[in-house]
Amino acid sequence: MKKVEVIIKPFKLDDVREALSEIGISGMTATEVKGFGRQKGHTELYRGAEYVVDFLPKVKLEIVITEDQLDLCLETITNAARTGKIGDGKIFVSSVEKVVRIRTGEEDQEAI
Repeated sequence: MKKVEVIIKPFKLDDVREALSEIGISGMTATEVKGFGRQKGHTELYRGAEYVVDFLPKVKLEIVITEDQLDLCLETITNAARTGKIGDGKIFVSSVEKVVRIRTGEEDQEAI
């Protein structure tokens, strides 16, 4: 099993969720986060004063899938989240050793 962590622009959340649903991936966790990479933030004007905003709003998705779903999942996320501009985000993939569904006690692939 694999855990896919995705950092995307907030306005792309619905596009990514719908695209993943179309390929049969429905379980995910979304969290509002702030961060920056090469985008390095921007400046804003508030009441005549200029402020540097280092951390930009992003959405972090966490998805646990089987290994055979991985390639299609990554391709789907990349296509749905891409705007072609800096700050589109990143995808991180890591291994998951065990999953347990609390309600039923099911483990691993049955628990996904």
